Amino acid sequence: MKSILIIEDNENMLQMMCDLLGRSGYAVVTATDGVQGLKAFRTHSPALVITDIIMPDKEGLEVIMELNKQQPRPKIIAVSGGGILEPQTYLSLARKLGADHAMAKPFRPAELLSLIERLLA
Repeated sequence: MKSILIIEDNENMLQMMCDLLGRSGYAVVTATDGVQGLKAFRTHSPALVITDIIMPDKEGLEVIMELNKQQPRPKIIAVSGGGILEPQTYLSLARKLGADHAMAKPFRPAELLSLIERLLA
């Protein structure tokens, strides 16, 4: 069973992704900010990390840069609903910093699941 780390500060979004991936047979680890997320990554070594961009303590862009230094490097999906700037601005930057894929929120659960399956194949 492949494990996935979800780093998301929005409780409803976190719960939706956690339920979706759990029902789909993935082992799910969660964190609500980048600091907790990096600790969880070091403890659980997941194959894939889904990280929000705008979060307290340590933002997703910083998390992506840290994850790119890890061996083995996990697959990374960045998600964002935007902030001061439009979501696509943050997501474009996330891709430039090393995210394997970037998705604007809200997204369809089936779209996320399909993407995860492709990245972990």
